Amino acid sequence: MKRVLVLLTISLPLFTPLAFGRVPELNIKALCEARSADAKRSHSTAGQSTADCEHDEEAAKQQLNTLWTSTPASTRDQCVSEARSLGTTSYLDLVTCIQMTDEIKSDMKKKTSNE
Repeated sequence: MKRVLVLLTISLPLFTPLAFGRVPELNIKALCEARSADAKRSHSTAGQSTADCEHDEEAAKQQLNTLWTSTPASTRDQCVSEARSLGTTSYLDLVTCIQMTDEIKSDMKKKTSNE
């Protein structure tokens, strides 16, 4: 039950429309605590400390702040939607999604121009 509440708290901002294309606000502390609890439940020894997780998520948030405004709204919406459907939304997930989408588009353009 506690896990459900934490996940709801983390993902609640994603269920509301993004105001003026701003980066979603996620609860980093709750996200990292939930990850840590999941690692403990699954007896994972490869888990990251909560402090390291928070540090990585803060760094990803800063990177996302830079990427967000230069990323097309369709890509942002796609990444947020995918994160919602997986229920694992984090700033790292969003940065990775945007970067991967950009790489795919770039590769497709190169392929098209070479033909």
